[in-house]
Amino acid sequence: MATSSSFQRIGVVGYGHLGQYLVERILKDGAALGLTLAFVWNRNFDKLKGLVPDELILGDLSSFAERRCDVIVEVCHPQIVKEFGLHFLSKSHFMVGSPSALSDPALNQKLRQVAQQYGRTLYVPSGALWGGQDIQRLNDSGALKALFIRMSKHPSCFRLTGDVLSEWTEKEGRHVLFRGSVAELCPLAPNNVNTMAAAAVAAGTLGFTGVQGEIVSDTALSEYHVVEVEVTGPGGFSIHTVRKNPAKLGAVTGSATYNSFWNSLLVCKGHGGRVYLC
Repeated sequence: MATSSSFQRIGVVGYGHLGQYLVERILKDGAALGLTLAFVWNRNFDKLKGLVPDELILGDLSSFAERRCDVIVEVCHPQIVKEFGLHFLSKSHFMVGSPSALSDPALNQKLRQVAQQYGRTLYVPSGALWGGQDIQRLNDSGALKALFIRMSKHPSCFRLTGDVLSEWTEKEGRHVLFRGSVAELCPLAPNNVNTMAAAAVAAGTLGFTGVQGEIVSDTALSEYHVVEVEVTGPGGFSIHTVRKNPAKLGAVTGSATYNSFWNSLLVCKGHGGRVYLC
């Protein structure tokens, strides 16, 4: 059991399915692991009533600094990263659950600069990305040549901007909705392609414009999401992985991703002014 002085104070921004899971785990298991909940914020304040202790509910997100957090975890929407990310990093380490926000090159650069300025860490959870650390090592060695990710889901699981999905929602079969750079995909599907965004962070030399992605609507995928990753290195080196993530119809996030986020939170110990894939 950690002593009170060694506890990491965690602020959770967002109380959707993933936020609820993290809050429940911290309240249940955090003490034994050196974690304590500093606050929970949700855009819909009423959703927290009766589920989160009143003293832990933060009504105004702009007053987050009063809770003296060690790590703030965003599991809400890319817009929160844009509006508050720089402020969060000026006061604490910051775990970005919506790394699709980092596809904005200006915001990406500013977040990195502020992290370095204040000696904070910008954490990017691997989420549903399998082999992210291996991709990062290949990238850091200068051997990563190309990276492609395909995410296939039931049409009910997509949350897309515009009308890309509308004509396919009620049709049977498999259809490629969009293929292009992750930089193009992030604004199109900000809630669905965070796995791709995490990969773009790992593959820093390729970045969001160099990493290629594809989103596929498939009515046969009623029980899981499929994430395929193709990594290309020098001299014919290549790796192709296929990950099936159990998911209910309409679920944006697969069930295995919840535990992945929890494990990412457990390694948020501060890595000194840098971006860290966890």
